[in-house]
Amino acid sequence: MPFAFHCPTAILFAAALITTSTLPARAQPAPPENWPAIKCERYTKAYGEALSKLGRKGLSPDFLDAHEAFLASGCSIKGEVCPRSAEELNLANVMVVMGMNQGMASTFMPFACPKR
Repeated sequence: MPFAFHCPTAILFAAALITTSTLPARAQPAPPENWPAIKCERYTKAYGEALSKLGRKGLSPDFLDAHEAFLASGCSIKGEVCPRSAEELNLANVMVVMGMNQGMASTFMPFACPKR
């Protein structure tokens, strides 16, 4: 008798698995075709806004030049902008938050410092 009790349960469970496995998967929407350019455009705009609000005080020429090179490359150069001062680190943190709010992954960001 125990077999008869478990058999319908097993059949129902198997049927549920088969039914759910044949349903179409719900994928996240695909990013736009030109997503890298869109991200760079959004980032460039956010960078301009951040600079206008925070100013350039405490930002070294090396930091600003490396960041400008990132923008000029179409945001393709990664890990070349090293924030060293408190102001640079603050700007980098602001940019990461603004970028994440715009749908960019943190790996998009140009910030990294060489290990010493």
